[in-house]
Amino acid sequence: VQLQASGGGLVQTGDSLRLSCIDSRRTFTNNAVGWFRQAPGEEREFVAAISWNGGRTNYADSVKGRFTISRDNAKNTVYLQMNSLEPEDAAVYYCASDLRPYWSGTPRYWGQGTQVTVSS
Repeated sequence: VQLQASGGGLVQTGDSLRLSCIDSRRTFTNNAVGWFRQAPGEEREFVAAISWNGGRTNYADSVKGRFTISRDNAKNTVYLQMNSLEPEDAAVYYCASDLRPYWSGTPRYWGQGTQVTVSS
């Protein structure tokens, strides 16, 4: 598994962004995948996760109703659609792959981060 996250950028409060996480080795089709974020001076926190077939999703309370995780296994890609962005959402976002088909909370593989900045 080799993950690459992209799609970050500078947006204003209330705007939307869609992050993508691509597995260049095309091997995470059977694995759950999650998104985490880390703001400066803060610990990395869980954002959302999706099972291998997209049938089960998990979200942090802080993003429920605003963020949607999805995946397209034919494209070896997991997405994080982020709507109604707030300054508190600004962070470096990372995707991570589990070794299991359903999210265990302990991912094995990590991609590099993509920066999301939200101006007020």
